[in-house]
Amino acid sequence: MLLADLSTMFESFGLRMTAHRSPEFSDLLLGTGVVHEFEFGHLPIPDPVLALIAEACTAHATGAWRIDGYARLVATAGIPWREAGLLRAICRFLKQTPLGLPESSLVESLTQHPDFTRAVVSLFRARLDPSTSHDLVRREAADMTVAMLVEQAETLDEDRIRRAVHAFVSAVLRTNWFQLDAEGQAKSYIAFKIDSSRLATNDATVPFREIFVHSDEVEGVHLRNGAVARGGLRWSDRCEDFRTEALGLMKTQSVKNAPIVPAGAKGAFVIRSTETSAAEAYRIFIAGLLDLTDNIVDGWVLHPARTVCHDGADSYLVVAADKGTANFSDLANTIAVQRNFWLGDAFASGGSAGYSHKAMGITARGAWLSVRRHFAEAGRDIDAEEFTVVGIGDMSGDVFGNGMLLSRKIRLVGAFDHRHIFLDPDPDSEISFSERQRLFDTPHSSWGDYDTDKISSGGGVWPRTAKTIPLSPQIRDRLSIDTDECGPDELIQTILRAPVDLLWNGGIGTYVRAAGETDLDAHDPVNKRVRIAASELRCSVVGEGGNLGLTQHARVDFALAGGRINADFIDNAAGVATSDMEVNLKIALDAGVRAGLLTGTRRDELLHSVADDVVRRVLTQSANQILAISLAHHQAGNLLERHVRLIGNLQAQAGIDPVAEGLPSAAELERRAISGAGLTRPEIAILLAQSKNLVCNELLQSRVPDDELFADRLTAYFPAAVVEETPDLIAAHPLRREIIATAIADELINRIGPGTIYRLQERLGVSTAQVAVAYAKVRGILDLDALWEEGLGWSTDETELAPALFEIRELVEHLTSLTLRSNHESASPRVEIDRYTSSVRQLIGLTRSARGA
Repeated sequence: MLLADLSTMFESFGLRMTAHRSPEFSDLLLGTGVVHEFEFGHLPIPDPVLALIAEACTAHATGAWRIDGYARLVATAGIPWREAGLLRAICRFLKQTPLGLPESSLVESLTQHPDFTRAVVSLFRARLDPSTSHDLVRREAADMTVAMLVEQAETLDEDRIRRAVHAFVSAVLRTNWFQLDAEGQAKSYIAFKIDSSRLATNDATVPFREIFVHSDEVEGVHLRNGAVARGGLRWSDRCEDFRTEALGLMKTQSVKNAPIVPAGAKGAFVIRSTETSAAEAYRIFIAGLLDLTDNIVDGWVLHPARTVCHDGADSYLVVAADKGTANFSDLANTIAVQRNFWLGDAFASGGSAGYSHKAMGITARGAWLSVRRHFAEAGRDIDAEEFTVVGIGDMSGDVFGNGMLLSRKIRLVGAFDHRHIFLDPDPDSEISFSERQRLFDTPHSSWGDYDTDKISSGGGVWPRTAKTIPLSPQIRDRLSIDTDECGPDELIQTILRAPVDLLWNGGIGTYVRAAGETDLDAHDPVNKRVRIAASELRCSVVGEGGNLGLTQHARVDFALAGGRINADFIDNAAGVATSDMEVNLKIALDAGVRAGLLTGTRRDELLHSVADDVVRRVLTQSANQILAISLAHHQAGNLLERHVRLIGNLQAQAGIDPVAEGLPSAAELERRAISGAGLTRPEIAILLAQSKNLVCNELLQSRVPDDELFADRLTAYFPAAVVEETPDLIAAHPLRREIIATAIADELINRIGPGTIYRLQERLGVSTAQVAVAYAKVRGILDLDALWEEGLGWSTDETELAPALFEIRELVEHLTSLTLRSNHESASPRVEIDRYTSSVRQLIGLTRSARGA
């Protein structure tokens, strides 16, 4: 180390060097080494503290610890360097919360109040050290000491800092700080599992649990909205607020996951060292998550070694690819397999033994169901007539690329990604389709690879780094713009404003906000320069294959102005559902492999043989959910009072904040009631998803998932080939109850609409479980699946579809209500179904005859 670096290192501990010398006899003592003597102009430091500083300097020199402002704590509080690193991790986490104070203030506070610093470390050890945590007296005494010091704070900021630190330590449920690596040494990274509700400062969205991982190389957070939750891990570029980014995405994931088993989750990590690769940072992050997750061995839940667990069993941890981690699924699964984690390669969906979403095109195909229905309800068949499109993304991307190959009638007049801007003012649909197909089949292609001979006159491809872009008369006419040239950012805004049939979002970023929102509300500073207001959109339909392309308030603004749109969590839910199906299949089949009932090769064969069946089931599920929104929107004005009461119920029972969710305020609801208007499709989508989440949770708290009446929901969930070959594995699925409850909730809300269950509860004083049982009776008596399919086929005219299905929906609601009012507790549901089935189906037959006549 250079002498200047040594001086800086010592100053980090509060020591100012006044003299340095190397005695001449040092070579005799150390051979080739050199002895250095330093003198410091400072108050005398006790020998024990000098020893701690020496240990810290050694740790820094050997790469075990990075010296920064927290090094001062070694000298002022007299704590070892690892404990200073612990406090740094705590403060780094608090910096990501709404505490509102800079990190320097936290460091200064801990430095100036060594008694509080030592007390915090003592409380952390008392609660979480496996060798002492059983001592309740010590724990209570340590907590009381910290609480007393919190009350002694003399300023408001000091009080906030102390309360935040105290709350954090009290909120930690598990930590790997006391765990050892394979060499028996303390781990180089720290991970905390946190009960987020116990933090002193919180955002409007509060996770069920979160894990924070901190090291010199990487920091990251994994947020979950429930005990069984899944979602992507992304490489974030938002070093200062990656937790805020993850919170917003977790909230979106929570509504997107409504029709599948796990609740929403999201993880985000940032790289702190320029010498650390993304793969290595991801590896450390994954290791931190698994350090604090239980394993299942031979049916027994095992806690991590050398870890105090202040929570119950918690073994479900499933992750997914996201921004910057699309190719890391196999890496994550390798780590899980090496650790013998019970989920094996089900830990991260989409790996080499899983389903490739891009090959399936599943996310785009699900979103295209929304697009097709939007146009069909407007009287247009986009498989038969040409329509104009602008888009966000490029043909090498999964969602954009697959989406732009789903109809040969697409006339893609403009698109952009982070590299290029593409414009084709008068495209030939067949020629451009073939060229898009070629780009899609070309690995790592970009718009720059597009054959310009296939572009219509006046079009072209330009880099986003261009100073200006010339605008031909054809482009000006297509985009309705007057200027002869403009910059890339202005041109992108013009593309977003283009008067076309469809805006297809297959990219990353938030490009449209509401008129009443600021760019800060979009939580996407990268795209601030190209963002527009929803009122500027001139497309007829928006398809959201990508996440967060529009804010929820922007969607509502667009819908109120007559635009056709659902929401990203509706449009792109098929990809999530496919991953969930893959994980649940692997959970069942891997149990068979471990028991010797299946070979690993047969497991993989089964997984791939049912891929088409999985796609069919997922797309059917998405289509049903989209249709449910259409049905509710068709009667939105008539259903407004029911929806208003449901919003109140969700607020009371599920804790949702209507304004934060993008639902109308009380004043706006009153205005719509006067005008006869109802909720928009994006607002209905929120009600649909949140209602499913609430109903599923209430069913899980009941005995409904264990009732034989619903046993067939488990087998109906899985592909028939898997059920036929491994019925016992399916019956013993660890998530059996969750799968059944989710399936019931999904069908209930889709078939009878959001708000009907709560209406029955209000009128009849019944529980959600009782409604589910009554509905199951009616479903069986009517053979509702067949009746519903018949209703779907009554007319090819989409304008006649909603009234036909509403007849069935009203019949189901009426009969469910009747069944609840005349409930016979002594009679089994099967007996009641058998009693009425024959008579009711005779009546249905007469109705069919009358309709035919």
